[in-house]
Amino acid sequence: MAHFNVLVIGSGPGGYVAAIRAEQLGLKAACIEMAELGGVCLNWGCIPSKAILKSAEYANLARHLDDYGISVGDVSVDMPKIIKRSRRVAKKSEKGVKYLFKKYGVTHIQGRGQLAGGGKVVVTAGEEQVEHTADHIIVATGARARWFPGMEPDGEKILTYREAIVSEHKPESVVVLGSGAIGLEFAYFYRAMGCEVTVVEGQDRIAPLEDAECSAELARAYRKLGIKLELGSFCQSSVRKGEGCLTTLANGTVIESEQVLLALGVQANISDLGLEAAGVQTERGFITTDSSCMTTAAGVYAIGDVAGAPMLAHKASTEAHICVERIAGHSVPDLDTNLIPAGTFCQPQIASVGRTEAQLTEEGIAFEVGRFPFAANGKNRGTGYTDGFVKVMVSPTDGELLGCHIIGQDATELLSEVVMAMSGELDAQSFLHAVHSHPTSSEAVMEAVAVALGVSVHM
Repeated sequence: MAHFNVLVIGSGPGGYVAAIRAEQLGLKAACIEMAELGGVCLNWGCIPSKAILKSAEYANLARHLDDYGISVGDVSVDMPKIIKRSRRVAKKSEKGVKYLFKKYGVTHIQGRGQLAGGGKVVVTAGEEQVEHTADHIIVATGARARWFPGMEPDGEKILTYREAIVSEHKPESVVVLGSGAIGLEFAYFYRAMGCEVTVVEGQDRIAPLEDAECSAELARAYRKLGIKLELGSFCQSSVRKGEGCLTTLANGTVIESEQVLLALGVQANISDLGLEAAGVQTERGFITTDSSCMTTAAGVYAIGDVAGAPMLAHKASTEAHICVERIAGHSVPDLDTNLIPAGTFCQPQIASVGRTEAQLTEEGIAFEVGRFPFAANGKNRGTGYTDGFVKVMVSPTDGELLGCHIIGQDATELLSEVVMAMSGELDAQSFLHAVHSHPTSSEAVMEAVAVALGVSVHM
C-alpha cells in the first residue's frame, strides 16, 4: 500500500498529462495502467493512424507525380512495411511517456484500478490485489469501439479500429460502417492501398457532424478517388459469409466484401470501476462532472472520454490541466467546449471550431459568411492542392468570430490560428489586420474573413 496526493486511473492523453502535471506542481502522483502507457491515442488511434495515413497520402501522390514532371514508374504498396512503421511510431510514443514519468517522478502502477470508496483504489495485477490511498483520484479510463447487435466484430473479417490498425493484410474490398473521423480516415487509407471501399452512413451525408458544405466537398473528393458512398440508410447487419462478409442495409441493399470495419463511434470505459459503490454518478454512459472535473463523490474526478463529448484527445489533456491546477489551488479558466477544435485527417482534411452555419441559423444568431477557395490561393495553386475552401462565420454587429470550417490540404494545421483568435476574443477586423505571410495557405483563412466583412480584393 502507498499513499499519493493524486492517483490517476488510465494513462491516455488525459491520464498521463494529469499525473505529470501533478508532479510538476509538487504533488506526489501515480498513474495506474493495465496496458501500454499512452492509452488508445498513442498506441492504437491518433498517432499510429497518422503514420498509415501519411503512407496513404504518399501513395496517392506517387500516382500523380507525372503532373509535377516527375516519373517514378508503377506504384506498389507494402502493407506489412506500412504497418510495421506505424507500430514503431506508436512504440516510440509509449517510450516517450515512460521517459516523462521517470523524469518527473510519476509512479507507474501496472494493473487495473477500481474505486473502493474513502479515497481508496484497489489495483489488480494477475492474482495480486494491492490497495492504495489518495487525497485525489482522477478517473481517465478513456473509451473503446462501439457496435450493435448483428454486427459483432470477430477480429478477422469484421474489425474495429483496434484490429485494423495492426492488420498487415490488404483486403480486396472493405465496407466501412460509419463516416465519422475513424471511418473516413480508414476509408481513405484502404482506398490508397488499392482496396475497393464502400462507406455506409445512416445520415444523408458523410461527416454528418461537420458543416454541410464541407461534407459535400469531401463526398465529391471521395467519389473522385473511387470510394463508393451508401448514404441515408443504416446498417441492419454485417455477418461473415464464407471467406468474406455480407452487409445488409435497412433499404434492402446488400453489399459483399472481404472485410468490414466497424466505425460506429466509441463508448466510455465506465464499467467495473466501482463507481456506484464509491458514490460516483453516471448519466447516459458517462461520468457526471462539474466545471472542475469533480464527480459526485468527494475527492474523485473524471476527465476525457469518460466525462462525455467531445471525445477527443486534446479535450482530455485540457481537462487534465484544469483538474490538476485546481487541485493545487490555482485559478484557471473553465473549458469552453465551443472552442474545442475537431479534425479529420483524410485527404482533403476537415477541421472545424465553433458553430456551423446550420447551428447559428437554428439558434437565431445573425451572421455573415465568408468563403475562400484554395483554388484562388497562390501557394495552393503552386503546390497543386487546390481542392477545398475556408468558411468563416462572423457576427455583423461586433465582428465576433462565430465558427470556422476548413476542408483542404493541412486544414487541421490552418485552423489553429482561428482557435487562438476565438479563444482570445479577437474580432474579425483585428484578425484581418494581422499580417499573413505570402505565399502561404493561411492567407486563405484571412481572405475568408475579408469576404465575410465585405472587403476582399481577391474574390
